[in-house]
Amino acid sequence: MINDNRPEPFIADTLQRPLRDLRISVTDRCNLRCSYCMPREIFGKDFVFLPRAELLSFEEIVRLAGVFLQLGVHKIRLTGGEPLLRHGVEDLIAALAGLRSSENQPIEIALTTNGLLLSRKAQALKDAGLARLTVSLDGLSEETFRRLSDSQASVATVLEGIAAAQRVGLTPIKVNMVVKRGVNEHEIIPLVRHFRHTGIILRFIEFMDVGTSNGWRMDDVVTASEILETIGQHYPLQAVDANYPGEVAKRWSFTDGGGEIGVIASVTQAFCHECSRIRLATDGKLYTCLFAAQGVDLRDPLRHNASDEALSRLIVDTWGRRSDRYSQLRHAATEAPRRKIEMSYIGG
Repeated sequence: MINDNRPEPFIADTLQRPLRDLRISVTDRCNLRCSYCMPREIFGKDFVFLPRAELLSFEEIVRLAGVFLQLGVHKIRLTGGEPLLRHGVEDLIAALAGLRSSENQPIEIALTTNGLLLSRKAQALKDAGLARLTVSLDGLSEETFRRLSDSQASVATVLEGIAAAQRVGLTPIKVNMVVKRGVNEHEIIPLVRHFRHTGIILRFIEFMDVGTSNGWRMDDVVTASEILETIGQHYPLQAVDANYPGEVAKRWSFTDGGGEIGVIASVTQAFCHECSRIRLATDGKLYTCLFAAQGVDLRDPLRHNASDEALSRLIVDTWGRRSDRYSQLRHAATEAPRRKIEMSYIGG
């Protein structure tokens, strides 16, 4: 039985960063082929995705999540690939929502989606207990959206999904835009104009070198300062305090009361020193950084009847050895190029 008065666990890595956030990739498949994540020349028709037997089952995910919660995790975010492609994902959300933290408190379940299936899933996600929703949208014009997503999908479908999520009360919704120079920076102001006064929080993300297949170059990065300058020329902004320690987005509000935006500057203003996230990949491997090259297998011990205590020790040992701070070292002269795990597998 959980002691409601016991202190919150503090599992620290080598840089004294606590374990607080768990991101779970529920599928490595996606219905888009965005150039910065799953470029079609790599993830084409011949690409071999993980077979079903290698995916963690919902029961396995829930059991592992329970272990993480007893180690001090507060929030769980489901990612992918595209998590709404995983059949019955609302059942997983309902099971996770029934778990409690180490202090016997309800936990926050969030999900990131490209929005294409959102209109038909919004009510079920809300009913299951989803607390927060983030939608990826890199342009408002059909031309830009289809070029970046390398698909025939329509922006209208994503916007319909966002509207459906608002109607059922999945708020506040965040919309994430990855900005790449020469590709979609012209979409910044149209997106701002569209989402002002809607209650939706628009967030801009510097183009990152996640994985090894997106052809990242520093020259392609539109910096946070450039993004803010562009927006400020049309709509004056003022800084807003962070909601909590370690929040990745710097918050800004429109001075005329039009709402809030965020900027995630993981390239030019690295926030590794506050990172409290651990990532569970689709096949049960555990990664301590978005830019990791290797993971620790939890699926094998889980399927060989390891106890919760044994799984907990493995997680604590993995986090305790963590020294990742890739974004702070990205431009160091001693940093040699290395292969990194793909975002579609580890989750964004």
